Amino acid sequence: MSADGRLSLMAVFAHPDDESFGIGGTLARYGADADVRVVLVCATRGEAGEISNPELASSDGLGEVREQELRCACRTLGVEGLFFLDYRDSGMAGSADNEDPRALAQADFDEAVGKIVAHIRREQPDVVVTFDESGGYGHPDHIAIHHFTKAAYAAAADPARYEEQIEAGLEPHQASKLFYTAIPRRFFRSAVEKMHELGIQVPERYLDRLDNFGLPDEACTTDIYVQDFWSTKQAAVACHATQLNPDSIFATLPPEVMRELQAWECFQLAETTIGEDLDSHDLFTGFG
Repeated sequence: MSADGRLSLMAVFAHPDDESFGIGGTLARYGADADVRVVLVCATRGEAGEISNPELASSDGLGEVREQELRCACRTLGVEGLFFLDYRDSGMAGSADNEDPRALAQADFDEAVGKIVAHIRREQPDVVVTFDESGGYGHPDHIAIHHFTKAAYAAAADPARYEEQIEAGLEPHQASKLFYTAIPRRFFRSAVEKMHELGIQVPERYLDRLDNFGLPDEACTTDIYVQDFWSTKQAAVACHATQLNPDSIFATLPPEVMRELQAWECFQLAETTIGEDLDSHDLFTGFG
């Protein structure tokens, strides 16, 4: 719980835009709730990402541009605290960026976990959210941040772990719930069906991934209804202009179709100290 007595939600992701494309509706929903504080931990500044329009950024300055895009998205979503782990984007699997010693994929496990532990102990979230073990689609940074956050969720409560933080004044903290998230497979199936129905050519990369892209439908233990916050989510997505590929599903389907397809966001309850969610459609089920 926040120092001011509000409930607190911490999202931990790898790159700028992970928060908006994935759970932007949920962040907007809780960001608009006066009784909830929302904070975001981002591992990198997305230095190895694609650039949708060369007029928006150069490869050398992409990290700085994407940081500002993320700050724009956080303001839009009502995220009150933004923290970076200061690793470098590892790029896609098999790319040369994977081998950069500064890359998240090369991070020392204990060091990376300790950085997240410090944020958990300082911010004292009730709920922590990160990627599922597949990272949604296998991105090495998404997978890495999953493992680091899962370990940090447990370590933050243990006074014998990272004792230097305790000596510096931070206290152990046990968050009550840990959720995994990714865009569910049902979304991609429905989106491709809509594109076929509307006569829109489906990019081959989506067809290749239909069977293994996103969180399995049955893994979604807690679906959050976010259609009322869809416009806010879209405004946050628009902040990430360098990442808006003009042939993506998100850009080619009409807004009224996307609003229907993105009415719910999917979460998998991984750890809890206060019981199951029981189809409550609320990440804070069980809190007084």
